[in-house]
Amino acid sequence: MHADVMTQHAVVIAGGGPTGLMLAAELTLAQVDVAIVERRASQEVAGSRSRGLHARSLEVLDQRGVVERFVSQGKAVQNVSFGQVLLDLSDFPTRHNHGLALLQEHFERILAEWVSELAVPIYRGCEVTGFAQDDTGVNVELSDGRVLRAEYLVGCDGGRSLVRKAAGIGFPGWDASVSYLIAEVEMTGAPAFGIRRDEKGTYAMGPLEDGRVGVVLREEQVGTGDAPTLEGLREGLVALYGTDYGLRGATYLSRFSDMTRQAASYRDRRVLLAGDAAHVHSPMGGQGLNLGVQDAVNLGWKLAQVVRGVSPETLLDTYQAERHPVAARALRKTMAQTALSRGDARMDAVRETLSELLRMDGPRKQYAAMMSGLDVHYDLGNGHPLLGRRMPDLDLVTADGPRRVFHLLHDARPVLLDLGEPGTLDVTPWADRVRRVAARYTGAWELPVLGAVTAPVAVLIRPDGHVAWVGEGTDQGLREALTRWFAPPRAA
Repeated sequence: MHADVMTQHAVVIAGGGPTGLMLAAELTLAQVDVAIVERRASQEVAGSRSRGLHARSLEVLDQRGVVERFVSQGKAVQNVSFGQVLLDLSDFPTRHNHGLALLQEHFERILAEWVSELAVPIYRGCEVTGFAQDDTGVNVELSDGRVLRAEYLVGCDGGRSLVRKAAGIGFPGWDASVSYLIAEVEMTGAPAFGIRRDEKGTYAMGPLEDGRVGVVLREEQVGTGDAPTLEGLREGLVALYGTDYGLRGATYLSRFSDMTRQAASYRDRRVLLAGDAAHVHSPMGGQGLNLGVQDAVNLGWKLAQVVRGVSPETLLDTYQAERHPVAARALRKTMAQTALSRGDARMDAVRETLSELLRMDGPRKQYAAMMSGLDVHYDLGNGHPLLGRRMPDLDLVTADGPRRVFHLLHDARPVLLDLGEPGTLDVTPWADRVRRVAARYTGAWELPVLGAVTAPVAVLIRPDGHVAWVGEGTDQGLREALTRWFAPPRAA
């Protein structure tokens, strides 16, 4: 219908879920023209899906100055667990030493409102059906006949990603060993709330809003094909509980499994992947949405610099180098938790042993940091413990008054935080790209798991909040770090 019309954008994002929305916000903050293609006519989400955010995701939103929008609509909770063992974050050195209970439908609504304020165009009610790459860009075909021209296409279109498949990117991993029905239902009887476990897996019921009941049932046989039915749900309830509790209807009914796969590559030339398009796994541990949001924040500033001609295309290689190992670890931990959900006597013994270990302070902190995303460490070489890790949100004293570190990252630009004697660090050749902030900080420097670390004299902070260089009294390595991440110095 519109085959002769070609609208141009610097970046087109396939998929307007949490990952796509977050990436669009990041690119817009970096002054990049970006558009989203989303098959849903509105932002409405079917069912509960993700039920909350972990601590690092809250920090990421805090870095952009929008976290209160989400916190005001959710509830602070200790929601980190491993193998059903709750892991307390309350003694962690972060302002967000907890998770946030917030259903995905609310998270997406708030995120979409922010993206709307940023004036990101969204092509709703259609989806990407194909694309063709060339040396300068990508022609993106939409289901309504339109064609969009972009410099880059990012697939944030979920586990069945058309973008990934059309790019010919492999998706190796493991097939499902168990599947579950997940539903929000109406019942006339009194449900047996709580978690139960048998030799094949876990099943549970719990109260929802408006008197509805949330149900998660393991299936007797792995289900992969046909859409689940109300009758199948009824049969599953009777098989596991002996009754259907007067099941009347379902407002949401879906299936998930422990299928675990990861894209062999996160990039094919001008096409990139993020979120579930790059990795799928069991929802145990609540990693999916959080991984996707953090993929977007890692990719956004890098892609923006390449699009704007600041950095060479090779900067995009660091996206996979940094995020692929993070997701690979999360995949293996969710596989472990699927095994731990089974209830035979041998696995009961494993769970009991694990629970004893995780009650010890060291293991508890290590696993809590891992599951909450607070321990992510990108390999940027040897040096100070801060290098490659998240920057703590310190209370600083600056010439403009008190400032938190995260306040300095609101506009998604890199910051050289100079805590030493004035005039010793010169970033003038990068002044158009890197903001230098002179400040004082007298408190302790503390990282999750590692504890107290030596106070640096200066820190180069990337837009994603990770530390790219640490100064310990000299400018050694600073020019190399600035060049690596923010391109060679501007000519005089």
